[in-house]
Amino acid sequence: MKIAVGSDHAGVPLNQTVIEELKRRGHEVVDCGTHDATQPDDYPDYAEAVGRAVLDGRAERAVLICGSGVGASVAANKLPGIRAGLCHDCYSTHQGVEHDNMNVLCLGSRVIGPELALDLVRLFIGATFTGEARHARRLAKIEALERAAFQGLK
Repeated sequence: MKIAVGSDHAGVPLNQTVIEELKRRGHEVVDCGTHDATQPDDYPDYAEAVGRAVLDGRAERAVLICGSGVGASVAANKLPGIRAGLCHDCYSTHQGVEHDNMNVLCLGSRVIGPELALDLVRLFIGATFTGEARHARRLAKIEALERAAFQGLK
């Protein structure tokens, strides 16, 4: 699977740990940076980078990391078609894909440790959207909300 990975300065070195694990498992990584924790930067830039990688087909899914994961999630969800979820537990991670077709996993590097983060990444990558009627219906409603919001901006 092709997976985009990005983080702001607060996500270093978890960013590198995630990249190494994905490569070790045979996944192709679209590295959206950053790798320099000494230079303050802005998480919306990385949210856009990983989101666009998913939307333009360079990646099937993405992992996005910032200090809490909250800002990254908020920013990524501004891109129509991105369904980013902040997950710090196993159930939410796989359920987010299975029920909500989550395509971006957001993690807070100052909230969870590297071992839990790697467990969550593995669950995220291994999960599949069920496509059950109730989940497809809900996803269609989310897509309608996105279209309505976009139309309201014109």
